[in-house]
Amino acid sequence: MCEQNMKASQELRRLLESIDRKSYPAYKSAQGAYNFGDYVLSIDHVQGDPFASPSKLSVFISHQKAGYPAELFDAPHKKQAFEDYLVRQFYQESARYNFKAKGSGKSGLIAISHPGPEILSRTACECSAQGIALRFEVGFPASGRTIQAGELIRILFEFLPKCVRQVLVFKNRPAGEVQAVALLAEDQYFIRQELKRLGLVSFVADGSVLPRESGVSSRPMKGSVAFHSPESLRVTLQLPNHKTLTGMGIRKGITLIVGGGYHGKSTLLKALEAGVYDHIAGDGREYVITDDTALKLRAEDGRSVRNVDISMFINDLPNKKDTLCFSTKDASGSTSQAAAVAEGIESGSRVFLIDEDTSATNFMVRDDLMQHIISRSKEPITPFIERARDLYEKAGISTVMVAGSSGAYFYIADTIIQMDSYIPCDITKSTKEFCAGYGTGAVEAAPGFKLPQKGRKLTVSGQNEGSQNPGWGGPGQGRRNGLDADWRKERIKVKVYGKDSLQVGKETVDLRFVEQLIDGEQTHALAQMLRFCLEHRLLERYCVADTVALIQKETAKGGLTAVSGCSYAAMGLCMPRTQEIFACLNRFRG
Repeated sequence: MCEQNMKASQELRRLLESIDRKSYPAYKSAQGAYNFGDYVLSIDHVQGDPFASPSKLSVFISHQKAGYPAELFDAPHKKQAFEDYLVRQFYQESARYNFKAKGSGKSGLIAISHPGPEILSRTACECSAQGIALRFEVGFPASGRTIQAGELIRILFEFLPKCVRQVLVFKNRPAGEVQAVALLAEDQYFIRQELKRLGLVSFVADGSVLPRESGVSSRPMKGSVAFHSPESLRVTLQLPNHKTLTGMGIRKGITLIVGGGYHGKSTLLKALEAGVYDHIAGDGREYVITDDTALKLRAEDGRSVRNVDISMFINDLPNKKDTLCFSTKDASGSTSQAAAVAEGIESGSRVFLIDEDTSATNFMVRDDLMQHIISRSKEPITPFIERARDLYEKAGISTVMVAGSSGAYFYIADTIIQMDSYIPCDITKSTKEFCAGYGTGAVEAAPGFKLPQKGRKLTVSGQNEGSQNPGWGGPGQGRRNGLDADWRKERIKVKVYGKDSLQVGKETVDLRFVEQLIDGEQTHALAQMLRFCLEHRLLERYCVADTVALIQKETAKGGLTAVSGCSYAAMGLCMPRTQEIFACLNRFRG
């Protein structure tokens, strides 16, 4: 924290007293950094009027003043959990003073990120080598558009100091609470490493509570059946801080989840989807851990598909349209799901999660009778069932699928789990024995399996520009001097509509069916990333994979501020996974 331009807190008080009852723009003079003794308060951006977006503030406290032991954040996974903990505590503490200061519009608002049960990397808190920074919003009070300085003084000199000292000073926290956060983070990280060693794609601990209160609630359902692993799939883990933990291990390969309606098939799959993120204690899914590259696939009628090789699944179309570089503004269910598989491979996913209910039937399977009546030569679609085995054996990509109506996948599944009143049963052996005598032949892999070529670009017109413009050439290559030269002078405006869609310039990107996007702040970050791409013309100059690699290199070096352009614009952002960055770029119609 630079102290060169820092002022004393009393200077801020005198300034506010001097502008009391003046017109609202006079608040702008309060921007700057102020020393409050234990911490520094920065007023980074002042809202234009009391009805506009709230003012952006931050506080910084040195590690010496905060007093938190270094072992709480000495590894990336522990640091993320520690920052998440502080955001949650500040949210709860500041809520006690929210709108206690009165006025028009957003006067008196004190707001910070409000995390769900997932532990995510947020700009709301940053623990650096120097200390801890918290970023939040405050509605500067006014009566109409007349400054109410006394009310802001209450916020900054009475309410805020209590919140800061209660949350950011270690001695004021309940004994053992923050240590428990670090211990859980260590356990979760350990399980993720064990997945790789044991050849698993997911682990679900015994005693986990998977059902949620409702389809729109992330809280665990009270009185629900606790998860209990079948013996044949049980894995025992010796955790660093949890002694012994048992649960169900889902092995690499093709796993089928079956059972009657309302018995918990989709509930289990939803838990596996969410398991790509760590969860807080008490969520019920804190020990549900899935390979963090796992991708939920589904049909998405009407989505934009650009220059995607879907020939693995769709070929020889009657209109002779090229499926090696397929584009459409209005994809069907089957073409959208075929494109999603190709894009998932491109994004580095090692696991595909599929629910039959949200899939295109003709993409997933063709039954024996249909194949006899409509010959293969007359059907351009090669169903997923004929590619799943090659995806695993030749590309190392596992599949976990929920099926409720078609038994064809029994023949290719390595593991078959039946959900019976939310209790899983391993029925692999009995099902395979039944299939052997059922009379229908095993599903054969379709010929011609070939992975999509690397280097796909979204904008064909700019293919020659990369060679003419010697800037950043791919992952790991130098500074982005070429990028800086091409910086567009006009600033592209962005808007975000919850977590489901965003708008960059005049283009809207529909993200409703990107199901592992779970926080609106991730969507905010994606909007900034897409704006960054457009202003630097990255999508014209580089392939999609290199564009994503460049974005991640910039954010690894400078945080989300690197793509948002300024520190206060980076407030309220949350880091999305690689798979969701790919999904956003691939759905941009620009």
